[in-house]
Amino acid sequence: MLPDLETRGAFGDSATQACLKPDIHVLCEVSVDDVLVNSSAGIVEDHSVVKTTETETEEFQKEMFMFKAPASPPPTSGLWTTQRDGEVKLRMDEHGIGSETPKTVHELFLESVKNYGDYFALASKKNDKWIKFTYKQYYAECRKAAKSFIKLGLERFHGVGILGFNSAEWFIADIGAILAGGFAVGIYTTNSPDACQYVAENCGANILVVENQKQLQKILEIQHKLPLLKAIVVYNEELKEKRPNLYTWSEFMNIGNDVPDTQLDNIIASQKPNQCCTLIYTSGTTGQPKGVMLSHDNITWTALAAGKYVQLTEAAVKQEVVISYLPLSHVAAQMIDIWLPIKFGAQTFFAQPDALKGTLVDTLREVRPTAFMGVPRVWEKMEEKMKSVGSKSSMLRRKVAAWAKEVGLHTNLKRMKGSSELPVNFRLAKQLVYKKVRKALGLDRCTKCYTGAAPITKETLEFFLSLNIPVYELYGMSESSGPHTISLPHAFRISSCGKEITGCRTLIYKPDSDGNGEICFSGRHVFMGYLNMEEKTKEAIDEAGWLHSGDLGKHDKDEFLFITGRIKELIITAGGENIPPVPVEDAVKEAVPIISNAMLIGDKAKFLSMLLTLKCKANEETGEPEDDLTPEAIEYCLKLGSKATKVSEIVGGKDKAIYAAVQKGISSVNERAVSNAQKVQKWVILEKDFSISGGELGPTLKLKRPVVAKMYKDQIDRFYTDAETPASTENSLRQ
Repeated sequence: MLPDLETRGAFGDSATQACLKPDIHVLCEVSVDDVLVNSSAGIVEDHSVVKTTETETEEFQKEMFMFKAPASPPPTSGLWTTQRDGEVKLRMDEHGIGSETPKTVHELFLESVKNYGDYFALASKKNDKWIKFTYKQYYAECRKAAKSFIKLGLERFHGVGILGFNSAEWFIADIGAILAGGFAVGIYTTNSPDACQYVAENCGANILVVENQKQLQKILEIQHKLPLLKAIVVYNEELKEKRPNLYTWSEFMNIGNDVPDTQLDNIIASQKPNQCCTLIYTSGTTGQPKGVMLSHDNITWTALAAGKYVQLTEAAVKQEVVISYLPLSHVAAQMIDIWLPIKFGAQTFFAQPDALKGTLVDTLREVRPTAFMGVPRVWEKMEEKMKSVGSKSSMLRRKVAAWAKEVGLHTNLKRMKGSSELPVNFRLAKQLVYKKVRKALGLDRCTKCYTGAAPITKETLEFFLSLNIPVYELYGMSESSGPHTISLPHAFRISSCGKEITGCRTLIYKPDSDGNGEICFSGRHVFMGYLNMEEKTKEAIDEAGWLHSGDLGKHDKDEFLFITGRIKELIITAGGENIPPVPVEDAVKEAVPIISNAMLIGDKAKFLSMLLTLKCKANEETGEPEDDLTPEAIEYCLKLGSKATKVSEIVGGKDKAIYAAVQKGISSVNERAVSNAQKVQKWVILEKDFSISGGELGPTLKLKRPVVAKMYKDQIDRFYTDAETPASTENSLRQ
C-alpha cells in the first residue's frame, strides 16, 4: 500500500496510473506443465562486464578529475520552498545513514561509472536481440543529450517533459535534462492533450520528448498554447512530416555536438544537492495535479538508504537485474528502474510496450530478474491465470498442488513469525512444485518480490505465500521520493507495509484509542515542496517539518505499520490509478440533469462503476425521498420522449429513453477522462434517492461513502461478477 499525499500511489502518484489501467488483458500464459511439472525459462547469456581499452580508461579518469564536489549548500531558513530555483535546508542527522554526505545526481552517476563503468547498465530488445549499454556508455549518452538540450535552449530550472513508454531514450532524456540544469518531468502516456498542456505549462517546459506519432499528435494539438516550448523530440519512430523545431532522436543526439564540454561542466558544477532536479506530478483530489519537487539529495540519498535497507548487492559482488515496465512518470518506477540501479550498478532490461497485455511474462522468463516490483493488478492477473490453468489440470496434479500450497502457507506463516524450521514435506514440495512455479513465472532468481501503488488483498498475498513466493509490501508517496516503509524477508507481516527505512522517521499524528492516526514522515527523503503552490505545501509539511500523508494507520507491538484508512476520499483501482471521485461524479450530474446523486465505485477494483439516483420529491416533514419525480425531472423526461413521472416507472420498466440518455451523458464524460482507468464502465440507477434520514447523507448533505457502499453491496458486487473488464461503456449494468 503506497499512498501519495492525495493520490496514494506506489510509491506515489499515481503505482502506476496510466499504463496500469484496469483493462489489462492476459498477463501470464503459464501452462500446466509450467506450473506443476517441467518448465523451461529463457536464459539470457549475461556477459555483464565489458573491458575497455587503457586509452578509454585514461580519458575517463581525466574527465572524472575535472569535477569537484560542489560547495556545501549555504544555510537556508526553511525545510521547504515552492520556487523553481529555491534551495532548502537538508534534514541531516548527526550520525548514521542520515549523516551521509549529500550528493548531486551527477556525483552519484560519476561514482557509479567509476565503480561499475564496464558493467552493462541498460538492455533494450530490438529485432529479438538485446542491445546493451555499459555504465560508461550510458553516462556518455546522458552527457550528449544534456549538450543537445542546452543547444535547443533549455533554461536553468525549466522542464523537459517526457511522454512515452519505458526505454533507454527515456532514461537518457531524464538524466540529460538534469545534467543540463533543467527539470526531468515524466508525463503519463494516457494523459489527454489538455492534461499534457497543464504539466508542460506548470513546469515551464522548454522541450518535450515523445515516443511516437500518437503522443506527438497530442503535443501538436496544444503546441500553440505553450509559448515556452522550443523543441519536440520523437524517440521511437521516424517523422511522418518535417516541421520546424521537430527532431528525431538521432537528430537530437547530434545537434549538441558543437556545445563545448566546458559549458556543460560549468552547469553541472553549479548544481547543489538541495536544489530541485525532478518533478513528479500527482493527480489531486481536487483541482489540478501538483508538481512534487524532488531535490538531488532526495533522489541520491533515498537510493542509498532504500537500497541498503533491502540489501541490494553491488555489481562487483553480484549484479542485480530488474525489468522496467511501470510508468516512468511515477516515482516508484524512477526509483526502482533508474536511481537504485545507478547507485548499486544493477542492469535494467526494458519490457515491450505491450507488457501489460501479455508479454511481460515472456520478458520475465527471459531476463529472470533478481528483484521485481508489481502493482497488485499484476500479481492478481498472475494468480487468476494460474488458478484457471490449474483448474483444467488432472485430478492428481490438482491434489499435488493443493497439498504443496497448504504446506507452503503453513510453513511461511510460521517463518513470518520468526520460525526457521523447514519441515521435510516443505522441502519435498519445493522440489515438486515451488521451484517449477518460480521458473515458469521467470522468478527463479528473484529474491525480492514487491508490491505497491494500491492496496493488495490478503488472499493474493497468501496465494503467493503458499507457493513460497513472498510478496512484500511497500509504502510511500511521491512526496517522500518513493519508499518510506518496506517489508523484508526476515521482517514482514501479511497486510502490513513493513517498517520505516533506516534514517526515516514515522509519527502517528493524533492517534485514537486504537492507535489509529494520520501517518506522518520525516527524513531526507521528504520533498522540497509543490512547485508554485505555497498553500498546498504548507498543508503537506507542518511547522515541525513533518510530512502529512493523508492516510490513517497504526503500528503493532513490533512496530510494523498498517494502513487502516485514508483521510481524503480517493479511489485507487487495482491497477494503481488514483482517482478523485468528486470531479467525475459532478461531471456526470452535469451531463445528465435528471441525476440527483452519483457515487463512483472502484477502490481495489479493475474498473470504475457508478451508483446513480434520480431527482425526486421528498417528504416535507421527514425528508424521506418519495417515488414522484421532481417537476424538472418530469420535464427532462418529456423532452426525451418519456412519459415517466415516477422513479419506479423508469427503473422498473428500464425506460429506454432515460437509460439511453444516461449512457450518452456518461460516455461524454468518459471522452474527457484523463485516462482509460478514469472512465465509468458500468452503472446502475437505484430505486431510491439518498437522504439524511436514509443515512446516505450527513447533516451537511455530504455523501457518506462507506455507508452507501455497505447498503448497496449486492449491486456493487454485481458490477464485478465478470472476470474481464468491459470492452466499452456500453456494457452498463441496468437493473
